[in-house]
Amino acid sequence: MQIEYRDGLLFASIEIVYQGRSKLIHNMVIDTGAAKTVISQNAVEDIHLWVEPGDRIVAYYGIGGKEYAFTKKLDCIQLDSFQLREYEIDFSGMDYEGINGLLGLDILLDAGFVLDLDKLEMYRSG
Repeated sequence: MQIEYRDGLLFASIEIVYQGRSKLIHNMVIDTGAAKTVISQNAVEDIHLWVEPGDRIVAYYGIGGKEYAFTKKLDCIQLDSFQLREYEIDFSGMDYEGINGLLGLDILLDAGFVLDLDKLEMYRSG
């Protein structure tokens, strides 16, 4: 799959499915320094994905300080032709202009992705 390099960051798009509703999310930063993938809740409100009583709340620590997120189990995550089914993802109130989330090591490792920075491609090994 093609990735994009702009403003010093690598970007990809992912598709998620939650309770049968799908959403293609652009402007996900590929972040090999992030242990977990996190998506802005603003990017998914239109598919009725928001925090609800009983959701697990997690804390994130980073350069910007401490932030909170909630966890949801998605029906499916798709990156190009690769799918992860029944996968848990965190959603936060992150509000960074032009960024809808961070694609972290959890998905990159589980999927076995290789980043080819010369060709600006991401593909599965093997």
